[in-house]
Amino acid sequence: MNILALDTATDVLSVALGKGDELWHLEADVGLRHSELLLPIIDTVLKTASIAPEDLNIVACMQGPGSFTGIRIGFSTAKGIAASLSIPFVAVPSLDCMAYPFNSVSGLVIPVIDAKRHRYFTAIYRQGMRICDYHDSSACDIAALIPPNESVLFTGPAAAMIAKEWGDTSMFTISSYYKRGNACTLLDCIREGYGNKEAQPLYIRKSDAQEKALPLG
Repeated sequence: MNILALDTATDVLSVALGKGDELWHLEADVGLRHSELLLPIIDTVLKTASIAPEDLNIVACMQGPGSFTGIRIGFSTAKGIAASLSIPFVAVPSLDCMAYPFNSVSGLVIPVIDAKRHRYFTAIYRQGMRICDYHDSSACDIAALIPPNESVLFTGPAAAMIAKEWGDTSMFTISSYYKRGNACTLLDCIREGYGNKEAQPLYIRKSDAQEKALPLG
């Protein structure tokens, strides 16, 4: 089974290819250059693994939330590749994917993505189960969701940012690899049967362009 996984949800663009038990992975902290670099990175990973596009069996991407533009690029690219090859397309919610490596951790796991304006895309997980809705929240709002005396592990690209806002370091720990792409984890999720073949992008918040277009009053 050859699976191509694309993570375009954050500034760290990553692509992973699973070829049986073998893994190829490439990532870059590219800011807003996803549209420019995603296809060349995919091409590089495929060539390094000596895999032709026709040899792929599944294409996966992050469902969101995350960068509005990044999610759209990931969906359009993954769906385009899957349609051209007549193979399945699968998406996994970004926060579920970020929490996945910590399914055995005791206490709460909180993946966080910078949503700008001092807000965060987040959800709360306990032993692999999401125990609240996906949120677009401030640091204070997130703190209010956490029961007293719970241990908390922050992960995701904004883990250090929200920890800095909280200040009291006795309340949490931060995963050692929070600032990274998650295409490899996405690949693991797909291998374990996670994912939705009928998924639509999960944005949570309207795009800046949509918000500016809303009528006043």
